[in-house]
Amino acid sequence: MARDPVPTTRRVESVSVAGFGRPALLAYTLTGRPRPLATALAERGVALLHAHFGPEGVYGAAVAQAMGVPLVTTLHGFDVTVTKARLLASRKPSWVRYVSARGALFRHGARFICVSEHIRRRAVEWGYPDDRIVVLPIGVDVDLIAPAETPEVPRVLHVARLVAKKGTADLLKAFAVAARAVPGAELVVVGAGPLRESLEALAAELGVGGSVRFLGARPYPETLRWVRESRVLCLPSVTAPNGDQEGLGMVLLEAAATGRPVVGTESGGIPEAVVDGTTGYLVPEHDVTALADRLVTILRDPQLGERLGKAGRDMVVERFNLRRQTDKLEALYRSLL
Repeated sequence: MARDPVPTTRRVESVSVAGFGRPALLAYTLTGRPRPLATALAERGVALLHAHFGPEGVYGAAVAQAMGVPLVTTLHGFDVTVTKARLLASRKPSWVRYVSARGALFRHGARFICVSEHIRRRAVEWGYPDDRIVVLPIGVDVDLIAPAETPEVPRVLHVARLVAKKGTADLLKAFAVAARAVPGAELVVVGAGPLRESLEALAAELGVGGSVRFLGARPYPETLRWVRESRVLCLPSVTAPNGDQEGLGMVLLEAAATGRPVVGTESGGIPEAVVDGTTGYLVPEHDVTALADRLVTILRDPQLGERLGKAGRDMVVERFNLRRQTDKLEALYRSLL
């Protein structure tokens, strides 16, 4: 955030290190000496640093201390749900440093933003200072995302990176049941990841290969179009083997803003994005039978889907409006300056 020339009318302005500060950033990551990066940022009038994810916060702590500016760190999920042993075992330098040097972040971080109450609880367990934690979910642009009419095709949409945490295998098994109960049912999967090949093989093995489309990663506008053209969005996330959990499930909120009912699991922060029986449905992790039942219920009853979707839209406008959430973030910045 850059300084405004008139202190009484200070404005919030983001400054990216990627452009002007890349050499200094590279030098810092290689040597651990923050001064060159701190100098480069200070020359741009930066008055506050905001890091996303705990590992980036650890890197930012030394720079913020060298500059004498406050550091805000947003915790999104894996940074407080993956076990410390798994982070160390990854041998990824940034993760190892995060575990071993997180004490500096705890001491020097001005505020820690959690995207959900679930992440706040996990952050406290990790040792983050509770008195400096703020729960502030990322908002949804309810002006950009407008409600859409229910489509004719009984289509289920799944938007996720294809990794174990997203529960895509459970969804395929549930959809195989739903496809037999709902003629013409389709499943569209938007997202890439290391499990794609095995998931495509599972769809074929379940006999629904012809009804499931794996589109890979798609541009955001195209993804929103698929949300509008689907009757329900499903994100059956689970706790990954390494402990990783869903922080909130932003795609569930974006679908709700479109007026779509959503189906998720009682996992991580998802229950804070879905009101069971009101904006959609929640099922236990790995409960394929319950998942299939909820999908069939919505696919068979478009009027129910519309009621759930309208309630979801109202909830997002009230609790997750991007404009309001941004105002809260800017107010937090100003309180620290």
